[in-house]
Amino acid sequence: MSDFVCENRILDKDETLDRAQLRALQLERLRQCVQRVADVPFYKEMFQRENITPEKIKTLDDLRRIPFTTKADLREYYPLGFLAVPRSEIARIHGSSGTTGKPTFVAYTAQDRATWANLCARFLVAGGLRSEHLVHIAFGYGLFTGGFGLHYGVEYVGASILPAASGNTPRQVMLLQDLAADVLICTPSYSLQIAEVARAQGVDPRTLPLKYAHFGGEPWTEDMRVQIERELDILAFNNYGLSEVIGPGVSGECAARQGMHIQEDHFIVECIDPETLEPVPEGEQGELVFTAITKQAMPIIRYRTRDIATITSQPCVCGRTTARMSRVIGRSDDMLIIRGVNVYPSQVEEALLRVDGTAPHYLIEVDRTGNLDDIKVHVEVHPESFSDKMAQMQALRERIAAEIRSVTGIGMKVELVAPRGLERSMGKAVRVIDHRREKGTI
Repeated sequence: MSDFVCENRILDKDETLDRAQLRALQLERLRQCVQRVADVPFYKEMFQRENITPEKIKTLDDLRRIPFTTKADLREYYPLGFLAVPRSEIARIHGSSGTTGKPTFVAYTAQDRATWANLCARFLVAGGLRSEHLVHIAFGYGLFTGGFGLHYGVEYVGASILPAASGNTPRQVMLLQDLAADVLICTPSYSLQIAEVARAQGVDPRTLPLKYAHFGGEPWTEDMRVQIERELDILAFNNYGLSEVIGPGVSGECAARQGMHIQEDHFIVECIDPETLEPVPEGEQGELVFTAITKQAMPIIRYRTRDIATITSQPCVCGRTTARMSRVIGRSDDMLIIRGVNVYPSQVEEALLRVDGTAPHYLIEVDRTGNLDDIKVHVEVHPESFSDKMAQMQALRERIAAEIRSVTGIGMKVELVAPRGLERSMGKAVRVIDHRREKGTI
């Protein structure tokens, strides 16, 4: 564990508004948002159908009168049917990958881009970034919002940037050594790949000059944080965002690292049961729903993220008054139902990281034989634990299987894979292959 200490700093006074002030600001901005989207075809038809006007939004509870917006709605109005400003006011277009091969596009005005930079700067400062630091960004630069969003945030703080982008990991290690970056920004799984490649080059990753890291782009567990911090000798911070809402900057951890502060002066968050669509009690798992109340180019109302997390509005020791969300536990559309039991990939990861000798690289493969679900977990073994002695490997396999059963409640087949035997990803790691979907059996 790193000896570095993160000093608590707050960038904006709006992060410390009392709850009454915050709710009043949210209500004012929600009314403005409803007015802003009144001529967007999707919302215009919806508002006419539901008899919704800005004047009828009298309390924040009235938000629940507005139906949800989904990714399918965005795809239906491809490419820019949700645009609320003239095309001449667009300053930037980004997009997220889509299952149809076409991305879901999101647009930004110049003001949106400035807001985005501020929101990313907030969690970066909360997580140790200072103007004197050099930041190594190993996110992809392109349609993906991660690279540019964090880039803007670092610029806002005034720190130096090395836009390394993703890929060519040996070169990433060289740059980290030679230029002595203080902060690393990438996906959590890619940070472990950097550590792995460094060791292969004879470099102890703990000797890299890094102090802090800010990770996003994919779900990761607390056990993975412990492993990353141990392997790179850093303090690792979590942040959350999605392109449909704004990109990174929706929430991020402070020095206390007891949940990610949601930027509630810009977003209204709800937590719902994905089946009943009703709110869940505070502290219980549910699907996050966001309304982006300050976006200009493409505001979005009650967007169903499919991300599962918990929310708390309890005060934080850092002094921020905004609600906090847990790390994303999984996605409602990625949840696996195995023999009637709900399983998230993050639960399997949690189990694997509890077993000495396993690497944080795995692949879950699900199939169905007749009416019975089969699930196999391919798990990489650490080089020092890999052996040609069958008894040792069998004992490791049994320890892994027992831990998975303990965490998930079901038995899974475990297949051990030689070091670096699983394909690496420069971006979001692929964790699940569900053959049942390919066969149409679910």
